[in-house]
Amino acid sequence: MSSNTGKSNTSSSGGTKSNPMTSSDASRIQSSQAKSGGDMSSGGFAARAQAAGAKNTNASSGQGSGGGGQGGKK
Repeated sequence: MSSNTGKSNTSSSGGTKSNPMTSSDASRIQSSQAKSGGDMSSGGFAARAQAAGAKNTNASSGQGSGGGGQGGKK
């Protein structure tokens, strides 16, 4: 019998639950990586976390907006 005491709801095998990355999560990851001397390059985990957080923030704030583009006077 196994017990799942972890907090994570995701699995690499394609679980049905989702726990999207937030900007706060990304910030915490970047801080931890920087303090521990981790990979701070543009292809590192912290950068990917930041990109995912930004994508999820934009996706949640833009629901039902009817498309992108820049408005304004011409």
